[in-house]
Amino acid sequence: MTDSQPATVVPFTVADNDEPRDRSNPAERLFLSEAMRMAEAIVFASAEPVTEKALAQRLPEGTDVRQVMKELQQVYEKRGVNLVKVGDAWAFRTAGDLAFLMNRDAVQQRKLSRAALEVLAIIAYHQPVTRAEIEEIRGVETSKGTLDTLLETEWVRMRGRRKTPGRPVTYGTTDAFLDHFQLEEIRDLPGMEELKGAGLLSARMPANFSVPLPPADPDQLTDDEDPLTDIDLEELGLLTPRIEND
Repeated sequence: MTDSQPATVVPFTVADNDEPRDRSNPAERLFLSEAMRMAEAIVFASAEPVTEKALAQRLPEGTDVRQVMKELQQVYEKRGVNLVKVGDAWAFRTAGDLAFLMNRDAVQQRKLSRAALEVLAIIAYHQPVTRAEIEEIRGVETSKGTLDTLLETEWVRMRGRRKTPGRPVTYGTTDAFLDHFQLEEIRDLPGMEELKGAGLLSARMPANFSVPLPPADPDQLTDDEDPLTDIDLEELGLLTPRIEND
């Protein structure tokens, strides 16, 4: 390249073998640095976690969003604010070891009842799950108020309808649930050994007892679920009925 030829900025991407390209290339380092600055600004300005799809739409074409966010995550790893992954989204959160500094100003959320916590745990591990299935697992009736409370927290959502007589509603968790409990994905929920180690399971549990593995993609409907239609949402009070003129 001669002095009269301008440098070409090459998008920072990952090679086929998943290894980063040569970082010694000044053009690639510059592109990565600028992409990180832009991603940092987008996530910082957002009140909600920003999905990788949304980032890809706003970052320069050819940007490897996942690699950029991993690099940015490392930059914030030892700071008072960390960049965390929430499902398929990213957000800035106070470092876990400094959370005590925020306690004084934090808004106290209404404490969930024991019944609500039990139902939340069942939904998290067994999703998609219906109210009848929740009651079968708990062994007691579950009030509508308990489910309404969980829906109000926005940690639980109505997923769809089971393809069985009566078409009962199925429930699952949300990204807000992952965010609150600092989970990157639903499969990061504690397993059997972790629950035992934390003293949350009795040592006299049945020998055949097991902790179910949540689905890899909680947003994907299963084969025995139908999506919620506008008519379903109207029946469930989640959509204002349409008024048709005469």
